[in-house]
Amino acid sequence: MSLSSHLEELRRKHATLKAEVEEAQRSPSFDAYQITELKKQKLRIKEEILRLQAA
Repeated sequence: MSLSSHLEELRRKHATLKAEVEEAQRSPSFDAYQITELKKQKLRIKEEILRLQAA
């Protein structure tokens, strides 16, 4: 997998997690812990994207 395709995949995952976080925040069935975990995953992916772009 090339760097550009890997970055694109990470961006897709980040966008998916962003949508999941937004949906979870609107839904009363999600608890704060679940939302926090989604946000942590999203942040890890964003940090990976930034790290790869800087390389």
